[in-house]
Amino acid sequence: MISLNIPLYSWDNGAFIMIGIFALVIVALVATVLLMMNSKHKKND
Repeated sequence: MISLNIPLYSWDNGAFIMIGIFALVIVALVATVLLMMNSKHKKND
């Protein structure tokens, strides 16, 4: 058999930048959800 040494993922194509952008998007989404949960809009009756 021919052994194929093909990596499933290459770190040479800017993966660190993409992981950083993904982390920033996740943090932004969690922050917006927390802000929406903690914002108390009281209705004037």
